Amino acid sequence: MTAKVPTALVVDDDAALRLLSRVNLELEGFVVLEASTVVEADASVAAVRPDVVLLDVHLGSESSLGLLERLCALGIPVVLVTGSVEVDEYRNRADAVLPKPFAPQALVELARRLAKVDS
Repeated sequence: MTAKVPTALVVDDDAALRLLSRVNLELEGFVVLEASTVVEADASVAAVRPDVVLLDVHLGSESSLGLLERLCALGIPVVLVTGSVEVDEYRNRADAVLPKPFAPQALVELARRLAKVDS
């Protein structure tokens, strides 16, 4: 029996952070989708249900909290990534909160745990 390859969706308006996340997750065996807006993220979720979503709180002028609610309603695990000093405000809204700046290994560990990937 072949193990399922986990899929992660990285939603961030910062192209450099999307690249950093994608490279580190791909090195750990994830298939990675990227989105820079809520509309792109919704389209990705509709096309391929990801095993975990790494979601920036603020996407330029957009808030991603509506997307977060939709992902939670679908039962998709979410790591909320934020540079906000109000990290505690988000703890009860997502499966995990990762403050920026973050160590790439912390991102990978959260993604693996929430996507239920064996070590």
